[in-house]
Amino acid sequence: MALGSPQHEHPFGHLIDTLRSEQYEERRYFNPQKLSDVRYENLPFCMRVLLESAIRKCDGFYIKTDDVSSILDWQMQQNQAEVAFSPARVLLQDFTGIPAMVDLAAMRDALAKQGVDPNLVNPRCHTDLIVDHSLQQTFKWCFNACFSLFSLQWCSKAFKNINVVPPDINTVHQVNLEYLCQVVQEGEGFIYPDSVVGTDSHTTMINGLGILGWGVGGIESEAVMLGQPVSLTLPQVIGCKLVGTINPLATSIDIVLGITKHLRQAGIGGKFVEFFGPGVQQLSAPDRTTIANMCPEYNATVSFFPVDDITLQHFKHTSTDHPEKLVVLEDYLKAIKLFKSYGDQSEDPQYSEMNLSSIVPHVSGPKRPQDRVAVTCMKEDFINCLNEKVGFKGFHVSKEKQATQVPFLHEGAEYNLAHGSVVIAAVISCTNNCNPSVMLAAGLLAKKAVEAGLTVKPYIRTSLVPGSGTVTHYLNTTGVLPYLRKLGFEVVGYGCATCVGNTAPLPESVVDAIKQGDLVACGVLSGNRHLEGRLCDCVRANYLASPPLVVAYAIAGTVSINLETEPLGVNSEGKDVYLRDIWPSKEEVNHTEENIVIASMFKELRSRMEVRDYNKSAESALFPWDPKSTYIRCPAFFSKLSKEVCAPQSIEGAYPLLFLGDKVTTDHISPAGSIARVSAAARYLQSKRLTPREFNSYGARRGNDAVMTRGTFASIKLQNRLIGKTGPKTLHIPSGQTLDVFEAAERYQRDGVPLIILAGKEYGSGSSRDWAAKGPYLMGVRAVIAESFEKIHRNHLVGMGIAPLQFLPGQNADSLELCGKERFTINIPQELTPRQQLTVQVDTGKSFSVTALFENDMDVAFFRHGGILKYVARSLLL
Repeated sequence: MALGSPQHEHPFGHLIDTLRSEQYEERRYFNPQKLSDVRYENLPFCMRVLLESAIRKCDGFYIKTDDVSSILDWQMQQNQAEVAFSPARVLLQDFTGIPAMVDLAAMRDALAKQGVDPNLVNPRCHTDLIVDHSLQQTFKWCFNACFSLFSLQWCSKAFKNINVVPPDINTVHQVNLEYLCQVVQEGEGFIYPDSVVGTDSHTTMINGLGILGWGVGGIESEAVMLGQPVSLTLPQVIGCKLVGTINPLATSIDIVLGITKHLRQAGIGGKFVEFFGPGVQQLSAPDRTTIANMCPEYNATVSFFPVDDITLQHFKHTSTDHPEKLVVLEDYLKAIKLFKSYGDQSEDPQYSEMNLSSIVPHVSGPKRPQDRVAVTCMKEDFINCLNEKVGFKGFHVSKEKQATQVPFLHEGAEYNLAHGSVVIAAVISCTNNCNPSVMLAAGLLAKKAVEAGLTVKPYIRTSLVPGSGTVTHYLNTTGVLPYLRKLGFEVVGYGCATCVGNTAPLPESVVDAIKQGDLVACGVLSGNRHLEGRLCDCVRANYLASPPLVVAYAIAGTVSINLETEPLGVNSEGKDVYLRDIWPSKEEVNHTEENIVIASMFKELRSRMEVRDYNKSAESALFPWDPKSTYIRCPAFFSKLSKEVCAPQSIEGAYPLLFLGDKVTTDHISPAGSIARVSAAARYLQSKRLTPREFNSYGARRGNDAVMTRGTFASIKLQNRLIGKTGPKTLHIPSGQTLDVFEAAERYQRDGVPLIILAGKEYGSGSSRDWAAKGPYLMGVRAVIAESFEKIHRNHLVGMGIAPLQFLPGQNADSLELCGKERFTINIPQELTPRQQLTVQVDTGKSFSVTALFENDMDVAFFRHGGILKYVARSLLL
């Protein structure tokens, strides 16, 4: 229960229903339809998830009945009402997970010193922490970082509601998709829709499986872990209706990029997107998650695909151990109308429309990835490239030389090379790992090609470079790898290969023929880089294509071909074989993917998860801090913690630590990258007897507040008007000395002087980073006065107890004639209210007003207590 929140019966107890069936024990759930059938059915499906959560979590304090009313009246309240949302779980990767665990361990220490049972400190919202590649790379070359791994093992044992997924399992989003997602959760006596917030912008990938989720900052995620809801302005929901039939030659990549382009052009920044229409039924579950994964690319907050029969089929292959859960899942979602029949237009809202028939297969080239060419126009485009002057696309080959053919011998047989001849063909899966369909399509096409009697000319340098052993595993499991080998596509390794020029040398006879005829020879690959001459210095035209198209062009032996109207080759009986004859249908690919690949991959993952289990009981409730560690240190967030709840204190006689301009990003504020040898952080590490080669990065030392605080405002690109030049320096105003920002802040704190920051427009824009607020807090910054704030960073400042104060419209530091060397007193009333105007007095005698950007009562409460961490700690003290 929150600090000061009342005990009461549930305000929506009358909405409780029971799910009954002979196949499972009855389950209770909240039925939002009982509020209003008509208004509920008019809500987009993603809004229905928000509504159910608001009803279930409504306690009159964190989440109020007004939140429920606002969501139910979504069409009238969108872009206006501020509502609270309590997700079912939190997803952390290790970069943000380690600081969060360190904060909880420090809170236990602080409460233990006050005589409170430290076992009371636990996440209230279930949290999964995935130790993915970032930490694994640290451990490979830095022994001391192993203490970080030990800290995670301890946390998984000591805290309730935390599940740690150890290294070497998979990346955070793959584990979320393949192991953690439930669609329907059970807890506290109820079943309810799964939902998640994660500390990565690509958390949206989970939307493809009908689970509402998006990325938040580190401090926001800690707040949710500790029981606080996410605050959001009720979003506009843009519908994307998919109609038409997908071109048979279009792969998943074509579909994803086509939809991404359409949504980017629609201008949907900050909005929710929900997909509907009969075309959705043509998208597999991996297709949908890939589209949702692209959310940051078209600036949406969410890309939601409601659960349908295809989603259920996917879970039947991935959750074979719990068939009862699947029955409950389907019955429950249908009971509260969260199950979608995409073919039933009566369920469709009125939204925008996109015709899938407009999506056709493309390749990119011959020199730049942004130069896309429809496969049907490939022959014509290549001839145009030969004609054009040398440039981004042109090769300037004279008309009379365009028909040149050069005969040559290879392994005792004679062949001919011409302009457009393919001499390199590389199937690479590094960009396709999360969606196996395109690699499967390449394998199935190879199988049909071999069965039809087609071959690849032996002089073509073919290769197969899977992005991981998993790709090889499912190509083997489905039985297509031998057919790829018969066409010359042998597995050559798992690292970067053809994209970066790691191609085996072409046969000398081929090179000689290319040079003799001055031919524009071609490479075709499914990677992501293809600059001219990069694959091989004698190969001038290079095209990026999907894996099955790479195989097709290798069989054809040329890019100067219309794959719709011209045959790929001739079989042993002299019969023409066209691409359409061997191209696998989308239904065939999806069936193989779901029934063989997905089931096999998930079974392997679950077996690895069961073997490597961190989550056992801990020996001690308090973390055994190692005083010698330079990676993990008990932070100072809980200094001066007491039971007394003080009224907000006015900020008296504060100096500006920094005087900044517009668009100061979190890159300028937060510690990031390598630790410079002349920085305050470097001097600290040297005092611990570390050499520069042992400094590592700020990311690796994110669990050490001493390093991270010294790295705050340490960017060499920081432009501070107090010193008039770029660099991580500032003016210590009382002494007139120019110091490192940390050293100046340390001196102010030693003298008991509070600090503020003056800034311009869009303060805190860029990537969400918790240390962009934690660092200034530990430096002694009490307030930031700016023309405007990036919303997530504003939330982080409030979460750390720093006041975000906004100049009134039309005013800024220059218009108020501030030089940044004044002393400022900010009068904060005892009864502070959201968005209240405060008076700022300057020691020169002038004064001005600012707006306190506290959006709700919870923001005010966090500020009163010195931030979310102290707020929760003090609630446990009481």
